[in-house]
Amino acid sequence: MFYGFDVGGTKIEFAAFNHNLQRVASERVATPTHDYAKLVETLAGLVDKYDAQFAEQGQIGFGLPGMENATDNTILTVNVPAAKGKPLRADLEARIGRSVKIENDANCFALSEAWDDDLKDETSVMGLILGTGFGGGIIHEGKVFSGRNHVAGEVGHTRLPIDAWFHLGENAPLLDCGCGKKGCLDSYLSGRGFELIYAHYFNETKKAQDIIAAFYEGEEKATQHVERFMELLAICLANLFTAYDPHVVALGGGLSNFALIYEEMPKRIPKYLLPVAQCPKIIKAKHGDSGGVRGAAFLNLA
Repeated sequence: MFYGFDVGGTKIEFAAFNHNLQRVASERVATPTHDYAKLVETLAGLVDKYDAQFAEQGQIGFGLPGMENATDNTILTVNVPAAKGKPLRADLEARIGRSVKIENDANCFALSEAWDDDLKDETSVMGLILGTGFGGGIIHEGKVFSGRNHVAGEVGHTRLPIDAWFHLGENAPLLDCGCGKKGCLDSYLSGRGFELIYAHYFNETKKAQDIIAAFYEGEEKATQHVERFMELLAICLANLFTAYDPHVVALGGGLSNFALIYEEMPKRIPKYLLPVAQCPKIIKAKHGDSGGVRGAAFLNLA
């Protein structure tokens, strides 16, 4: 049995999967955001509960909005302050008496997509989330590649490439990022960035879904904005594809529901790639909100 936990700032989602990768149980509980001891006990209690239910010890994977420090194995996270700076994996392992795997939630999202029946034979899959933020994960031969410092795939904290800056023009917005730096892709390619760029050029605040609706109605400002954003996205993705060269790219997050992306990217990206390169297949993620917990469970595969 494979147990997955998607630990977020407000809720913990648990799911159990059998060896056919079918979900056989699920549960959601509130995250003890500021009480570390209670957080550990909540997670361990769910393990105990489902071990008893299935009469076996499940293999455990956790996804969370952060990562383990590669030096001391403490957790770096903002959304779950109770775990910040704590050796969460070691404390859980001591409590439940078995090994635990922990990964960034974007890596779990990417792994979930890579283990879908349609993609499991692909050599490499990149998962990119265009949601409140912009981030991703890299899967190679069915396994997460997280790098020396567990930050591989943190593409949201790479900077705008120079051709993207030129594309935005003389009035280009230099946007702040939550990491403390400026110009990170997180602030431009996310749903939040989509809205910030619109507000910068038109001095008007609108929600992403309203801008997209206006675009489909033929509204001029929305049309200009979408054209600007699509080219910006193509430039930035082409730079990432040049570095990582994935076979398939799965897009998740709210902005991934904008169908025009899948029409425009294959047409716009190639001119920014090396002459020998082809644009990878770009698809909409299949598993949506369940991708995090599903991918966390699958950390123990392969």
